[in-house]
Amino acid sequence: MARGKLRIYLGAAPGVGKTYAMLSEAHRRVERGTDCVVGFVEHHDRPRTEVMLHGLEEVPRDRLEHRGTTFTEMDVDAVLARAPAVALVDELAHTNVPGSRNAKRWQDVEELLAAGIDVVSTVNIQHLESLGDVVESITGVRQRETVPDEVVRRADQIELVDMSPQALRRRMAHGNIYKPDRIDASLSNYFRPGNLTALRELALLWVADRVDEYLQQYRGEHNIRSTWQARERIVVGLTGGPEGRTLIRRASRMAAKGSGSEILAVYIARSDGLTAASPKELTVQRTLVEDLGGTFHHVIGDDIPAALLDFARGVNATQIVLGSSRRKTWQYVFGPGVGATVARESGPDLDVHIVTHGEVAKGRGLPVARGARLGRARIIWGWLVGTAGPVLLTVLLTHVDADLGLANDMLLFLTLTVAAALLGGLLPALAAAASGSLLLNYYFTPPLHLWTVSNNKNIVAIAVFVGVAVSVASVVDLAARRTHQAARLRAESEILSFLAGSVLRGETSLDALLDRVRETFAMDSVALLERAGDTDPWTCAGSAGEGRPSARPEDADVDVPVGDHMALALTGRVLPAADRRVLAAFAAQAAVVLDRQRLQSEADRARALAEGNRIRTALLAAVSHDLRTPLAGIKAAVSSLRSDDVEWSDEDEAELLAGIEDGADRLEHLVGNLLDMSRLQTGTVTPLIREIDLDEVVPMALGGVPDGSAELDVPETLPMVAVDKGLLERAVANVVENAVKYAPAGQPVKVSASALGERVEVRVVDRGPGVPDAAKDRIFAPFQRYGDAPRGSGVGLGLAVARGFAEAMGGTLTAEDTPGGGLTMVLTLRAAAGRPPARPDLSARVTS
Repeated sequence: MARGKLRIYLGAAPGVGKTYAMLSEAHRRVERGTDCVVGFVEHHDRPRTEVMLHGLEEVPRDRLEHRGTTFTEMDVDAVLARAPAVALVDELAHTNVPGSRNAKRWQDVEELLAAGIDVVSTVNIQHLESLGDVVESITGVRQRETVPDEVVRRADQIELVDMSPQALRRRMAHGNIYKPDRIDASLSNYFRPGNLTALRELALLWVADRVDEYLQQYRGEHNIRSTWQARERIVVGLTGGPEGRTLIRRASRMAAKGSGSEILAVYIARSDGLTAASPKELTVQRTLVEDLGGTFHHVIGDDIPAALLDFARGVNATQIVLGSSRRKTWQYVFGPGVGATVARESGPDLDVHIVTHGEVAKGRGLPVARGARLGRARIIWGWLVGTAGPVLLTVLLTHVDADLGLANDMLLFLTLTVAAALLGGLLPALAAAASGSLLLNYYFTPPLHLWTVSNNKNIVAIAVFVGVAVSVASVVDLAARRTHQAARLRAESEILSFLAGSVLRGETSLDALLDRVRETFAMDSVALLERAGDTDPWTCAGSAGEGRPSARPEDADVDVPVGDHMALALTGRVLPAADRRVLAAFAAQAAVVLDRQRLQSEADRARALAEGNRIRTALLAAVSHDLRTPLAGIKAAVSSLRSDDVEWSDEDEAELLAGIEDGADRLEHLVGNLLDMSRLQTGTVTPLIREIDLDEVVPMALGGVPDGSAELDVPETLPMVAVDKGLLERAVANVVENAVKYAPAGQPVKVSASALGERVEVRVVDRGPGVPDAAKDRIFAPFQRYGDAPRGSGVGLGLAVARGFAEAMGGTLTAEDTPGGGLTMVLTLRAAAGRPPARPDLSARVTS
């Protein structure tokens, strides 16, 4: 059965019209005769969306009970049994109610797709897993419901539903998104113009990246090598020299002029000789590129200009940035240089920028390691010298009247042979030796103009000439081959050193490592395959490249086994045997990276389980004692009141009722702290940040302490703070209650506030026994009580909850020593843009 197709409507924020667009598409398909049903669509009481549901068949939902409340979720079994051609499933990132078939709705969608049902769904950009931190930094709200990016990337179609921030806020103000009681809070918090603009740009860039992936895939499938300037991509050519940092920064400034531009820095290692690049300098440049948002690539190429242009066209680059040559003037006799060659051969689709720097014409500093491949120009010159040189020398010597003698003539021909060997290698030198010996015999050895030699000494001389010529040519060729081997080994060692260093530092993921393999060996695709046993099917643990990865090692152009049940499969071309040594090292490193990623995942799960077990153990201990104490008091008082054997006076009844009320208050406080800690541990605390005055919140937090036990000093002219009002009240209340518990009788706790730069500090000062420096962090751990606090006075969660709430609002809670003895709790909050700090002479003093 063919897999179904997934279409996703992506939006920047709630209310842009994703569900409306999805339902409109459904009506169009129904009109065309397509069997389309509604698997799950929530209209959120939006009239226009609700109207769009009319006329569409809805599959009955599954009803689930959770904590005494009934919820409805998509009935996956019912949709599968109905087997429509298309199913509409809203809110792809939704978390299902506990007890559902799957934990996430996108997992429900995967089942429908596997059954051959096409799915149309919706998702907001803030729900993509990789963008959680970015969205939180923009909006201040952490999204708890997320969907893996890969699920959305695999969609057959992604359509962006766009709307300007101003239009979205108007829609919000008109009541088309939320109910009237939520409009003001939404407009002043999440739906601020700046937030919406940033989220919109994030959505546009993410969709642009997906479009770029489709474009690269299309170009690869159709073998398109020319550059399509759909997006600015700037390739920076690096030599490993000190000018590389200048080039990278210049490219970054060029990329900053256009939104969405990319920087790709490439270092090309020549297999026939490497420029002596400093590994340390390359590491610094790689870090600089990544800090500026670019990527670093390491490629092997025999012809540096050609390799650079191939790389640039392969990534669909639009510009190349190169540095002015560091060669001295006399070195240009060996050729025009990389910059001039790239500029000449780039064509009309690539712009080449030559950037000046402080190292121009200062020389390379370290010698160039020449290779065995002498290049086409040198080979041509070698053959010219080896074939035409003896003829020209013969013509010159026969037309000169001076008789140099046979020995000098042989030395001249030997000089040509050596020159041919130095230029072109062994074969041109052998040609020069053969032609030279024949010409010496015919023109300069008696009898002249005959192929015979009358003097035995001349025969020896010619034989010595041929032997010396062949020996010199062989030595030159051997030296060139040894140089080639050394250069290749050096290239391999640099690549392996770079690879091992990045893996040991934990900087390389499996996908990045496989992509590096593909780039290094110029392959179409690379995949790491594995299987559980000898007869089990192969599965893909990771892949990179534009082409479809091989499903089995034997289907690939090159496969390298890694152990018994793992192999690295490459498609694109057959590699020479000399490359397999480096490839085997890459394969071993890929296996190590895969194992490390899996071990890290298992360690994270084990750590989470251990923390959960610790919390559960402490919770059980708290429930077994601390919660039973107030319950026992309440039960005893109630049993006494219900007893018929005793006649209670009004005063006694009042005392028993007061005991019941006190026990209930203690029980409520304990349960509240346990629930708050549970929310913090599961990450479900989502603060609603607003700008408020401290004097509106802090006095309310003192309601739980006895009268006269706390003294409040909060200036009215303090700046407003950006906090969640409820969380701040709970945090201050817990800190104050803890301070009152340990404060000596008759010495009230002082609660004061002051402004310091862009922060506002709330200080809770007591004169109790204090806490040693070694225990100041430990008192904030859950279920920790310092000193000889009696059992029943709490479960040790007050300060832990207070710190958790403070950090959730972007603040901090720390402990300091009180001068003269005692402990001072310092709650630091972010000041909002508002009034200036208060002057010391303006304060409002309240005693509670």
